[in-house]
Amino acid sequence: MHNAIPSDSNDNLRGIYCILIGMVIVTIQDSTVKWLSPDYSLHQIMFIRSAIGLVIAITIIVMDGGLQLMKTRHLGLQLTRGGLLIIANMALFMAVAAMPIAEAIAIFFVAPLFITVLSIPILKEKVGPRRWLAVIIGLSGVIIMMEPTAGIFDWASLLPLIAALAYALMQMLTRKLGITDKASTMTFYNQSTLVVVSLIIGLLIGDGKFSNMGHASLDFLFRAWIIPAQSDLWIFLVLGLTSGFGSYLLSQAYRLGEANLIAPFEYVSLPMSVVLGYLLWQDFPSYNGFAGMTLILGAGLYVLYREKITIEKHLEQNQNG
Repeated sequence: MHNAIPSDSNDNLRGIYCILIGMVIVTIQDSTVKWLSPDYSLHQIMFIRSAIGLVIAITIIVMDGGLQLMKTRHLGLQLTRGGLLIIANMALFMAVAAMPIAEAIAIFFVAPLFITVLSIPILKEKVGPRRWLAVIIGLSGVIIMMEPTAGIFDWASLLPLIAALAYALMQMLTRKLGITDKASTMTFYNQSTLVVVSLIIGLLIGDGKFSNMGHASLDFLFRAWIIPAQSDLWIFLVLGLTSGFGSYLLSQAYRLGEANLIAPFEYVSLPMSVVLGYLLWQDFPSYNGFAGMTLILGAGLYVLYREKITIEKHLEQNQNG
């Protein structure tokens, strides 16, 4: 039995728009986390971010149909999805704290490959040859961007791979839950789970008793909670806003569109992270980096072009029929 939502071409296109806007917002969020990582602990950042995001999620729910949307028939799946998001967030943010953001994002982009592969047995979706080719070309670009350097073999470089697998599994659940639950409902449970878990972690290790581990990723994880500086309050506000709206848009994208079609468009985050990395931390990609970025963008644009052609043919058939 087909477990996915039957997606027509217009749903797929709306999903693509959601993922594009959502990934721009999420990339700003990732850069903001890296900016705060030298001074604050990961779980404190996650708690403040998610508390603001939860307020946004509740606001979206009220606007989207009322508080009854908080109810779900799949509480276990919602909490599992939230748990996978926590793993993805923590692993990626720990990596971003220890390495250039463009490198971390590049490694993370094995996620679309995971999503494409998982969508076949889990969602029973069909992957056409053109989409397979686009994903393979995009993945080739990621590999080119992962040109080995002295720092790339630090164990922290494995963290984006963990994040990618957790993220791919989370989006599989997004697709299943989208049959009965709205994106606003999924966003609410995401933010609620993040608030509760980050607070528990803070209560357990937020006193800094395991701090000063001698590695940027571990220091970020075990640093003590502190009162945020007044000058950083607006940064936390931006972080919370991007968390709330970004989570909603990503959930909506995978709820509307086919997972193997939506996934390649997450690559828009890569060139943006390169730009932000240069502007904020003076990290600049090599020739291989630009070559890889070109392949990734080209693959995504090709998939969008093919989808528009499909829509045009579908509309033409309806008019002629």
